[in-house]
Amino acid sequence: MDRVIIFAPNWLGDAVMALPAIADVRRGSPRATIAVAARRSTAPLFEMVPDVDEVVVLENGVASGPFFDTAILLPNSFHAAVSAARAAIPERWGYRTDWRGLFLTRAIDRPPAGTHQVEYYQHLVRALGFSSGPGEPRLDVSPEMRAAGRATLEHAGWDGLTPLVAIAPGAAYGGSRRWPSDRFTAVARALADEGVRPVLLGSPADAATGSAVESAIGRSNTILNLIGRTDVPMLTGVLANVRALISNDSGAMHLGAAVGTPLTALLGPTDEQVTGPRSRHRAQARISVFTNSVWCRPCTLRECPLDHACMKNTGAAAVIEAVRQML
Repeated sequence: MDRVIIFAPNWLGDAVMALPAIADVRRGSPRATIAVAARRSTAPLFEMVPDVDEVVVLENGVASGPFFDTAILLPNSFHAAVSAARAAIPERWGYRTDWRGLFLTRAIDRPPAGTHQVEYYQHLVRALGFSSGPGEPRLDVSPEMRAAGRATLEHAGWDGLTPLVAIAPGAAYGGSRRWPSDRFTAVARALADEGVRPVLLGSPADAATGSAVESAIGRSNTILNLIGRTDVPMLTGVLANVRALISNDSGAMHLGAAVGTPLTALLGPTDEQVTGPRSRHRAQARISVFTNSVWCRPCTLRECPLDHACMKNTGAAAVIEAVRQML
């Protein structure tokens, strides 16, 4: 391989979990030019990764740009295989899924169900001949990125001294992944009472959830609300400046784990054995994962048709105590 393009997963959390597999390809092909093809929303993540030489933004599903001799397809979709074929890439490698074998030159059988997503991607590149390295995503935050995150926080009203804890109350996949907003409010209020300033993080789609938490606090100058105001690099810089992160199963959760931010994660309909956070900085950045053993979990549904017990059964007091221990 001289020029290889890796088609990245579509969601931020999955894209973060693909970083170890990309590192495996780089380690096995030190002289190759490695590009990543990604959606516009996740492309900035890979611009921060030293193992990646180029980032190609997918426009209408087709990788435009310089010629590549090999494509590695991390997504399982039929569309990804068709996009690589339309881009006239001679070698197209990926899992034998979604009836796309006709478009692949090397088709690999998937690992058993229940495999963690990080290992799922590493299994593919290992089957293609790349030895597996560490299985924890890692993002090294540059001094410039850390400074930019600090400036964003100060512009929002941070005094530069008060300890910060980030709260990511949203989840792009659906409402079933969201811990109730009143629980986040209780946590934010308790932290504020103890001299810690909460910082709300998320995408524009999380604005309503964030506003509910902010208004329920009922205090001015208590919360820094950055929801909808950070792109992926800026979010990374902010996470490098906070003392801890509280998050649903979301892209922010995985990004925080990769940065090394101490993390309290709330998982409901998803399986922590498959999509739980992983951190190479585990010794420094502790991870606490809250789950509930209800009969219907993990269902992976976008919306709960029942009583949402998998999330509601986690009380605010337990989360507050976990964060206190991390601080």
